Amino acid sequence: MRLGSGTFAACCVVIEVLGVALFLRGFFPAPVCSFSGTEHQTESPAPEPSAGAISNWTKLPPPLFSKVVIMLIDALRDDFVFGSKGVKFMPYTTYLVEKGSSHSFVAEAKPPTVTMPRIKALMTGSLPGFIDVVRNLNSPTLLEDNVITRAKAAGKRIIFYGDETWVKLFPKHFVEYDGTTSFFVSDYTEVDDNVTRHLDKVLKRRDWDVLILHYLGLDHIGHISGPNSPLIGRKLSEMDSVLMKIHTSLLSEERETLLPNLLVLCGDHGMSEAGGHGASSVEEVNTAMILISSAFERKPGDVRRPKYIQQTDLAATLSIGLGLPIPKSSVGNLIFPVIEGKPMREQLRFLHLNTVQLSKLLQENVPSYKKEP
Repeated sequence: MRLGSGTFAACCVVIEVLGVALFLRGFFPAPVCSFSGTEHQTESPAPEPSAGAISNWTKLPPPLFSKVVIMLIDALRDDFVFGSKGVKFMPYTTYLVEKGSSHSFVAEAKPPTVTMPRIKALMTGSLPGFIDVVRNLNSPTLLEDNVITRAKAAGKRIIFYGDETWVKLFPKHFVEYDGTTSFFVSDYTEVDDNVTRHLDKVLKRRDWDVLILHYLGLDHIGHISGPNSPLIGRKLSEMDSVLMKIHTSLLSEERETLLPNLLVLCGDHGMSEAGGHGASSVEEVNTAMILISSAFERKPGDVRRPKYIQQTDLAATLSIGLGLPIPKSSVGNLIFPVIEGKPMREQLRFLHLNTVQLSKLLQENVPSYKKEP
C-alpha cells in the first residue's frame, strides 16, 4: 500500500509537532512551585510533634544572627577559592577556610548558569527554567516567594550595591541601593570600585540588617581573557581584601550585640575553561560558598573540608538565620552545620520547620503523595 504525497506530508508534520512538543516539555519543564500564592498572609504554624505536652515548637524561632552580609562574586568557581589560586591570592579567605570560624561548601548551581536564574535560586530556593535565560536580559520583578520579600515584610532593612539585576528583581525592597550594569564586560575595575566605595561608610552604620554586595569584575575578566589570565589573581586578591574588611568590621561590632553576625561569600555560577558560562560543565556549576560567623567557632585540630551542597540550600538557611519563614517553593535543605552547635531541641525544631515546608510543597506538586501517619 502506497501513501499519497498529501498523507505522507501530513504524517511528517504530525511527527515534527510531536517532536517539538516533546523537546519543549523537556527543555521547559513545569516548575516545582507552591500554589498557595505569594502574598504573605498569616500562615498556620508548623504542627508540633506529638511528643511533649508543653513547648514553643508552634512559634517561629527567633533569628540566629544580628546582621547578615552576602558578598556575591560573579563567576566564583570553587577552585578559585579552594584550589591553588585561593591559597596564593586569597590568604585571608584561606585562613578562614582552614582555621577560622567558618563552614565551607562547594555549592552546585543547576543550569542555566547565568546570573538572573542563579539569583532567583539563591533567594527562592527553587529551580529556575531555561526561559529565564531570555529574561536575564531584562529581568522582571520577582513575584515568587523569596527571602528578600520575607525579610522586608518582617521589617528588616536591606541595603544593596552591585549588579543592577537585583534592583530589577526587587525594585522596592532596598532602603538604599546603587546598581551597576553588567553589559560593559571590558570594565572589570570601576564596576567593582563602585561597590567597594560604599563600604567604609555603611559598615560604620547601625541602620541596616542585611547588606548585599554583588561584584562583577571577576566574571568580566573571564569573558575577556579566560580563567587563567593574570588578571584573575589580582581580582581575587582585591576580593580577599574586601572580605577581610567586612569580616573585621562585623567582629568588632559584635561586642555591642547579643547575637553573632553572618558573612556569606558565594558565587552565582562558575566559569568555563573558555571564560564563559551558561552550560552545565563542572567548572560552570561548581561554585564556592563560605559561611563565616563567630557562632561557628572551631576547636584546634578541627579540620573542615568543603562539603557539597545545592545552591538552593542557601534560601532555607538564610530564612532560619534571620528568623523568617522558608520560601514556599524552596526545594533546598537547611545547611546543617549552621545549627549543629545549638541544643538538640533547637536543631530538631529547625529541621522540623524545613521538613514541614518541603512536605507541603511535595503535596501540592505530587497528587499521589500521601504523608505517612
